[in-house]
Amino acid sequence: MALPPAVQHISTHILDQLSKSAVRPLLVALQGPQGSGKSFLTDLVRTHLSGPPHNLNVVVLSIDDLYLTHDGLVSLSQRFPNNPLWRGRGQPGTHDVELGLKILMSLKEESEGLELPRFEKSLFNGEGDRLPSDGTGTIVHPPVDVFIMEGWLTGFYPVNSQELETKWEGIWAEERRLLDLDEAVVGSKEDIIAVNEALKGYVDMWAFFDTFIKLEAASSPGSSTSSLSMIYKWRLEQEQYMKSRNGGKGMSDAAVKLFVDRYIPGYVFFGDGIFKGYIVPSDGKTVSRTAAYPQWLGRSLRVYIDERRDVVGVENF
Repeated sequence: MALPPAVQHISTHILDQLSKSAVRPLLVALQGPQGSGKSFLTDLVRTHLSGPPHNLNVVVLSIDDLYLTHDGLVSLSQRFPNNPLWRGRGQPGTHDVELGLKILMSLKEESEGLELPRFEKSLFNGEGDRLPSDGTGTIVHPPVDVFIMEGWLTGFYPVNSQELETKWEGIWAEERRLLDLDEAVVGSKEDIIAVNEALKGYVDMWAFFDTFIKLEAASSPGSSTSSLSMIYKWRLEQEQYMKSRNGGKGMSDAAVKLFVDRYIPGYVFFGDGIFKGYIVPSDGKTVSRTAAYPQWLGRSLRVYIDERRDVVGVENF
């Protein structure tokens, strides 16, 4: 049976990077927007690489499984009651970065008996909670050949104050108009600044990764719609498919729109950090500056998909 093209491209890229590295495991970051099929594709890649003729030990973790506990999420929202971006899970600041670092370090050290965290989204009426580490989750048995972390914000970098201001006045104002975004849902500038500050803690996690795979919606030249509008279509399709199989339980179309709206600031303000990292320019008094560059640059893959999630192009970066 032929592999789906996206799985073929991703698997070939991972095998190529693995052949060039003497260090195991190869740490792979994979990012794609909601509804793009990243979790589905990652599972197919794991199945393909784990079977013959490759027979690799492949471990996968969704960044969703690093969410704070329910108590932690409630505490965050209570400390910042006016920030709509922290009313629930999803945004930078709602993950347990220290846990993520511990997992990555354990993989590097080939620690035996590592149990991967699991976040169950159905608990607490959909608010979710992390399940206990009781030996019933995925136990990692070294040596691991490939570790893949997938998520919607994997690889997102914070921006400096100048870039944040430029985006706020420019592309963000345009996206808010095109997508009809309400500040009560997507937050004020101060709310974005707070999330940006929280994202700085994620940079230490990104520093572990050797290569990057980005799933991206192919844009239509000359289109008058937002390049992010595809995310709404994909996520709505997912919800409608789920409802068709469970007796209609799920979000309304309007609720899906509001759900996706909360994530749009992340794509606009932080998404392009995948390709450039984080730079704080000189203050004008000195020539010094602070910078963090992704080590995956020069050995990563961009996969363009159309509205049907079919591959329409690939490029290295």
